[in-house]
Amino acid sequence: MPTSSRRAVFTCLGIHTPIGTDPDSYFQALSAGTSGIRPLSAYTQAPMNCRIGGTIDGYDSKKFIPATMREARKAVGRLSRTVQLGVTAAQQAMTSGGPAPGSIDPFRFGIEYACVMISTELEDIVGGAKLAVEGVPLGKVDMRAWGKTGLKQVPPLWMLKYLPNMPACHASINADAQGPNNTHTATDIAGLMALGEAYRILQRDAADFFLVGGCESRLNPLSISRTSLFMELAKSFNDDPARAVRPFDAAREGTVLGEAAAVLGLEELANAEQRGAKILAELVGFASGFEASKKGTGFAGVIRNAMKQANIGPEQIDHVNAAAGGWRELDAWEARAIQEVFGDAVPVFAAKGHIGNSGAASALVELAASVLALRDGVLPGTLNCENRAPDCPVLVHTGAPRPVEKPYALKLSFTDMGQCAAAIIRKW
Repeated sequence: MPTSSRRAVFTCLGIHTPIGTDPDSYFQALSAGTSGIRPLSAYTQAPMNCRIGGTIDGYDSKKFIPATMREARKAVGRLSRTVQLGVTAAQQAMTSGGPAPGSIDPFRFGIEYACVMISTELEDIVGGAKLAVEGVPLGKVDMRAWGKTGLKQVPPLWMLKYLPNMPACHASINADAQGPNNTHTATDIAGLMALGEAYRILQRDAADFFLVGGCESRLNPLSISRTSLFMELAKSFNDDPARAVRPFDAAREGTVLGEAAAVLGLEELANAEQRGAKILAELVGFASGFEASKKGTGFAGVIRNAMKQANIGPEQIDHVNAAAGGWRELDAWEARAIQEVFGDAVPVFAAKGHIGNSGAASALVELAASVLALRDGVLPGTLNCENRAPDCPVLVHTGAPRPVEKPYALKLSFTDMGQCAAAIIRKW
């Protein structure tokens, strides 16, 4: 793609995590080494081998929607928790520094979100399900009873609570954003893919401002039971949850599920300057790719492509913000890619030890840590990497926060299938 003169900057941020439900509390908790991994309630834990998670305790969606937005406050109460998180993080972002209502052409105001198909809440289907299994052998379902009486017990708006495009839909309604609008569903990498698409649309002069968000709550009982069948989860730390997620550590055995949301305002620079916006950082490079072998060379190529777009070299990167979540194979894959490009010369930070794996929310929640690190001039330490594994040959930053010494940070993300992405941001 030809080089564009249009630059993209971050001008606002909303964030909900297990360790803080606004940017400042989140970053303070990261810097203090706080863990948000906790025992799950009795309702969600039995009979799972991993009975801990990154929970946002005390979350109330209506606290984030102003009383003047009566219809939005009414609507948010009918949404699933994942959608609520995405909608309220968007409102928090707009309140923190987004364009004032009516100050931007709505057709140049876009929405890009990361979300996945949301697991239904049990109370929405349990009544109908009971009717469909009464009087039949265990493990069987009476489909006639389900169709005749069971379906009538399902709320009429059931599907609209769980579709992955609902966060983007409600965020756009609340902000009157009528420009480009898309939802990315590629799990953990979806947030960076949403960011990359918004970046390219801004460069093409097809929009001036985007809310780029990611949201997911993975702590629904159906989500936990399904995910435990195929995801490598930490099972030996139920009595010591704060130490469970161990990025790049020799004792890592899997990740822990969590919930979170992050929404960043990505804005064309001239537009941001014209309205006097406070700029948090600049997005200067993005690339994505696929490496089925997970040897690391393909992922390293993605990193180099992002640096090429940013017109910088490895020596200008202050830190790598890794997606490592305590997985045995995947952490090593990411580490090999980092090592191929940087050797062990660049500090590596991973946030999942603090907050767990929030799926579609994770990439942007973690990117926000680097945005705030560049803003405040310090990088938090990685939690629980106590004995770096030999198969992860990178310089993991642990312990107390270190000063930010260089102007650029690199954020990585990947999926277990081999998709990978890289974004580079610059200190403002």
